[in-house]
Amino acid sequence: MNFQWYPGHMTKTRRMMQEDIKLIDLVIEVLDARVPMGSRNPDIDNLAANKSRLILLNKADLADERATLRWSEYFKSKGFFVVTINARNKTGFKAIQSEIQKACKAKIERDLKRGIKNRPIRAMVVGIPNVGKSTFINSYAGKACTKTGNRPGVTKGKQWIRLNRSVELLDTPGILWPKFEDQTIGLRLALIGSIKDEILNIEDLALELIKFLRKNYQGILAERYEVDEEGTDAELLKQIGLKRNCIQKGNEINYLKAANLILEEFRNGKIGKITLEL
Repeated sequence: MNFQWYPGHMTKTRRMMQEDIKLIDLVIEVLDARVPMGSRNPDIDNLAANKSRLILLNKADLADERATLRWSEYFKSKGFFVVTINARNKTGFKAIQSEIQKACKAKIERDLKRGIKNRPIRAMVVGIPNVGKSTFINSYAGKACTKTGNRPGVTKGKQWIRLNRSVELLDTPGILWPKFEDQTIGLRLALIGSIKDEILNIEDLALELIKFLRKNYQGILAERYEVDEEGTDAELLKQIGLKRNCIQKGNEINYLKAANLILEEFRNGKIGKITLEL
């Protein structure tokens, strides 16, 4: 499978972010904890050069906890401030404000030396599509400031949000990068829903997920669907289709329905806590 999705609005968004970065004290990068490295847009490092950086490992409730801990330590070793969160139920949110203050300590001290008091920290929230930026902002602000949805491309334009007296957030649309050099990254982003399903082969995508789970989380599919994990990936998809009554006319297996089912249950965490990058 070949993965690529870079609609025109992403180019416009990137230019907008380049213009706004001079107003920013802190870049908050929201990542999907199931794909911590793959869900990092490599362009952000250049865009945010010389800015304080905070990484939020979101959707941690869906990810392998041991893997998330290792990824958190990895990013900290690279000089980032890191908080592991679940934006939907605000898990981890208590640590965010203190990490923002730590990340912007030098900026706050500079302001005090200049006699500037209580100037709010301006933070740009960035990330690829569907990692939960808008859900994080709404949960953190305690009100619906931005549109949310479990699909890419919901946020269309930038928006300033005043959180409190000390922090202002600039929400930006999710952007990918023009070309995936490694198609494995494209595959992982497709699996978590950061690439539009409409341009993907869903059956092939489900087979790739089955292959990964059989290799790295042996027995997890057998437990969820009461199937035998022996045989080929296609045979396992057929078994899942039978178990979940994915049947079409002629008493044939509806493979597309079975594929959509396993993808949706992976994305919702029903299969288990799974990290795609170990």
